[in-house]
Amino acid sequence: MYEFAQMLLKGLGESLYMTLSSTVLAYLFGLPLGILLVVTEPSGLAPRPWLNSALGLVVNSARSVPFLILLVAVLPFTRAIVGTTIGTTATIVPLVLGAAPFIARLVESSLKEVDQGVVEAALAMGASPLQIVLKVLLPEAGPSLILGSAIAVTTILGYSALAGFVGGGGLGDIAIRFGYYRYQKDTMLVTVLLLVVLVQLFQGFGMRLAKRSDKRL
Repeated sequence: MYEFAQMLLKGLGESLYMTLSSTVLAYLFGLPLGILLVVTEPSGLAPRPWLNSALGLVVNSARSVPFLILLVAVLPFTRAIVGTTIGTTATIVPLVLGAAPFIARLVESSLKEVDQGVVEAALAMGASPLQIVLKVLLPEAGPSLILGSAIAVTTILGYSALAGFVGGGGLGDIAIRFGYYRYQKDTMLVTVLLLVVLVQLFQGFGMRLAKRSDKRL
């Protein structure tokens, strides 16, 4: 029983490490990409239809690839980056590649919710596109962006569980190695319950944070 608890604790730690690290890195790519999608659209602050179409094509193409297929397809790239294709650190590479386009769309959706009247007022006062993005769009879209980040974290957590099929570690690896291959249904049940609890915690925390940051409430 003690060894089982230790194994679950280790798997929980690995899942949190993969999920949170991948979320931060994915936002480093996804946030700027989402901003560019909004800014360069025909009605945006700096219209660039050709760039917007190219970015949209890249994002849609990346999002259309199932994560399990992406996980296997980028193994050579993962090995080139971290030197191995097995383990939690190696799993972060495909997690970031799979999550960044998804995050870009979340960011795009949040920014488009901002009242255009506020943007037009900033333009009338002579604000530059960069100033509008940093001081108007992002602050005004704050609550929606926070909710989007909660969705992103839970999605990446689900992706990390799939990584267990290729020895990625974490709760997914435990569920597959012991719950699936060894037919230990109790292990499978416990890992699923832990994943459900994590999702609820992340989602609940995101919703509370979004409500506190919402100036309309």
